[in-house]
This record gives sequence, C-alpha cells and structure tokens, in this order.
Amino acid sequence: MNPSSAKPGDKVTVTAPDADCNPRYGGNARIQVTVTDATSVEVVNTTAPMNDAGGFIYSFEVPAQTAAGDAAVTAIPYNIDWCDDTGKNNRADGAAVPLHRASCVMPMKPLSITR
Repeated sequence: MNPSSAKPGDKVTVTAPDADCNPRYGGNARIQVTVTDATSVEVVNTTAPMNDAGGFIYSFEVPAQTAAGDAAVTAIPYNIDWCDDTGKNNRADGAAVPLHRASCVMPMKPLSITR
C-alpha cells in the first residue's frame, strides 16, 4: 500500500504481486477492498479486477468523511470460499498438485489518516 499515511482526498494504491502457488482464481476474478476508519466506519467497500494468479492494483481516493487516526485496509479474493475452519481448501478438491496450508487470518494493512 502506498502511501501509508494520507488525508481525505489523497490517492492511495493497494497492490499485490502474483502468488507463486497457482491459486487459479480465473479470468473474471475480483478482489474486495475495504477501508475501515479509526471509528470503525467502513468508508470504502468495493471490488476491483484481480488476475488469475491473484495479482492486482487498485487505487482509491480517501473519502472526505474518513475519521483521522489509524484506518484498516483489507483486500481479499471476492466471493471465493477458499478457507474454512477445518483448514480445507474448498476450491481444490481432487487437485493434481500438492496443496500447502495457508493462514486464514484476514490480511490487513494500517493506513494513518491525517488532517
């Protein structure tokens, strides 16, 4: 994420490189990006294109109503049930390649909102 500090009206870009594990998201894959401000108000909740390997670039303008303080930015594959409480990958039943367990913790990056 760049920059890591912004004020309302500033542009912030969230990116991720392609995964090296061949996730096979498909040609119409989307990433869901949310920004929750310091008062726990969700000020951004949208989807953007993501490639088959999970790479994406998404830019947004910090909304005027975003509270000052530490905001949380998350980005997860949209509408994909890929990790549940059993640790089973629900998308890869019968996969011909060995699977590696990954963390199901929500990926989050802090964004400092200033005035």
